[in-house]
Amino acid sequence: MDNSLTRKLVLILTLGVFLNLGNNHLVIAATLEEIKERGKLVVAVKDNIRPLGFLDHKNQLQGLEIDLARQLAQDILGDPQALILQPVSNQERLQKVIDGEVDLAIARVTINSSRGRLVNFSPYYYLDGTGIITNNGRIRAVDHLRESKIAVLEGSSTIAVIRAELPQAKLIGVKSYQEAMTLLETEKVEAFVADNSILTGWVQQYPQYYRLPVRLSGEALGVVMPKGLQYASLRSRINQAIGRWKASGWLAELLERWGLP
Repeated sequence: MDNSLTRKLVLILTLGVFLNLGNNHLVIAATLEEIKERGKLVVAVKDNIRPLGFLDHKNQLQGLEIDLARQLAQDILGDPQALILQPVSNQERLQKVIDGEVDLAIARVTINSSRGRLVNFSPYYYLDGTGIITNNGRIRAVDHLRESKIAVLEGSSTIAVIRAELPQAKLIGVKSYQEAMTLLETEKVEAFVADNSILTGWVQQYPQYYRLPVRLSGEALGVVMPKGLQYASLRSRINQAIGRWKASGWLAELLERWGLP
């Protein structure tokens, strides 16, 4: 077989890998112009993280990130309801954008360099970080926990943070938030360490708990956007919108409304 024929076969096979054979079209994310033509913005969100994205008592999506998605729909399409919200798991958040199944993801995604190789990020809209919650009325500052028993999710990045802050504390590993709550309720630990966004929602649901007013680490949350020159206009529109929200004070007011520190 000559080289030219071999190259043609390789090209055909390569194209076949990227084709959606059921629909005979390439699966790619929508550009800004295509979103406008479609008349809907498709955004991946969380539906189980109060107060970022959660289902209310009417089974409607609410939260900070839901409000951000609606405002982007307003900024891009002139209608906050011109929006399709697609709840996703943590494992799906980036892949949905990469695969073009959604236009964006606003789903509690921390900005970091490894993810930045796969997708683009907007400027951050919320600075999350390690916080502490307790139901012990005597604990109101980090120093009060110097030699206490503290629950922490097994394998989480908060372990290193709290060890650096409270080296003499005894850390108790838990597999879930429910397990941490059980230990707190039975007084087997004095506090639980997790992300402030999660702990804020915890206190909103269970007001007998107290979140210490601290941020022991910084984790910036950003809008996940597709890579590629064809999406430059979309990324620019989103980045400019977040810049306006910060400059006008609207974003700060929204954070306060949702009780986020």
